Amino acid sequence: MYMTVEEIANYLSMPIEQIKRYIAEKKIRAIFDGEQYYVNSAQFETHLHQVEDLKRQIDEWRNTPIPDDIDVKDED
Repeated sequence: MYMTVEEIANYLSMPIEQIKRYIAEKKIRAIFDGEQYYVNSAQFETHLHQVEDLKRQIDEWRNTPIPDDIDVKDED
């Protein structure tokens, strides 16, 4: 599915100017029809899944309680 630059910017929650810069730097592949650029949104699916998985892993790590160390002795 092809999306416009504005739709991709909303989809990725990024500024439109940054998307245009990425297209100019060839970091994002796009097709120009003479009026505007179209971007295949499938190229972001893997990236978005990886970002979501990483966020989930970080949340799990943050919510894991610190285990009590059995070797710690009260020196008082």
